[in-house]
Amino acid sequence: MARTKKTIAIVLHNVRSVYNVGSIFRTADAAGVKKIYLCGYTPTPVDRFGKARRDFAKVSLGAEKSVAWEYKQSAAGLIKDLKKRGYQIVALEQAPEAIDYRRAKIKIRAVLVFGNEVSGLPMSIRKSADVVAEIPMRGDKESLNVSVAAGVAMFRILGI
Repeated sequence: MARTKKTIAIVLHNVRSVYNVGSIFRTADAAGVKKIYLCGYTPTPVDRFGKARRDFAKVSLGAEKSVAWEYKQSAAGLIKDLKKRGYQIVALEQAPEAIDYRRAKIKIRAVLVFGNEVSGLPMSIRKSADVVAEIPMRGDKESLNVSVAAGVAMFRILGI
């Protein structure tokens, strides 16, 4: 029986590091992610003058050319629109309401939402999600780097 292919997009909300964002682009390309939405102050592949960012390209290895991307100021507005278009919203966050990401039932069309490296996702975005999922931590550190967490989630959810 053929496996149904999932359509996954990513929302990055206020991710501050250009290196983390570039790394997520590179991993998204490897995983076959459809699109990345960059929100708030998340750096984009181009600077405010429309010129390609060398620091971004160095980390992404050009994945910003192979993965569709779009900048949106408001993650909340974008998430509302994506829900209307039939996407399941999956927030990746360590939170009291989160379930183990391995137990999350991910639909065919889903958006993975990642937040700021220090403060995570605001409660308003977590409340708008259909699922809040977290990657369990077994060691002494309380979290993974956002780009590593994104890679773990992408590959697990896409079954790669």
